[in-house]
Amino acid sequence: MPPIRRVRQHVNPLSNKYATPAATPNWSEIFANPQLPLHLDIGCAKGDFVREMADQVSGWNFLGLEIREPLVERALIRRDRDQQHNLHFVFCNANNSLKPLLADCPAQLQCVSIQFPDPWFKKRHQKRRVVQPELVDTLAELMPAGGRVWLQSDIEEVCVEMCDRFATHPAFDRKGADWLSESPFPAKTDREQVGEEKGLNVYRAMYFRQDLP
Repeated sequence: MPPIRRVRQHVNPLSNKYATPAATPNWSEIFANPQLPLHLDIGCAKGDFVREMADQVSGWNFLGLEIREPLVERALIRRDRDQQHNLHFVFCNANNSLKPLLADCPAQLQCVSIQFPDPWFKKRHQKRRVVQPELVDTLAELMPAGGRVWLQSDIEEVCVEMCDRFATHPAFDRKGADWLSESPFPAKTDREQVGEEKGLNVYRAMYFRQDLP
């Protein structure tokens, strides 16, 4: 495997470099069965979570979105090496690419995960956080009733803000009022594993797409 290009830890999604939406792929060339339900992981980093999910849950397709292009390049190499035909990765800015990317997707977007996103602590930088009202609007448009949105972070302030974004949208309803104690998925992100090993708190919430009148 070729060495990975230098990867910046923080990438400004509002930069002109990320202003062009991702192109719509040919889903029949990407997935062996493009009709399978789709799990979208926004900010997938190295893609380890969705790679493991694709291995363990063969009846779903998995799509990882990541704004750092070298990580996507490496994830695609691993996918091809392992011949995972229910897995794909796209280099893009999720906030301007979701709608064009999934517009012609034959599968229903049944599950979305947003896990340990960049916190952008400084007040003036918080507009760079991934979960913005526009993203929630787009997910409400793309997801069917019963679809799930999984949120988690090891920074309570960040998870509270993500939850607030979904809570203010009439299409989404939270599962319970308290933080969830564990993930419903058989795979974990690297950050989740490290946090649990160190005994750190992880804040988790699930939202469901409601069937609106």
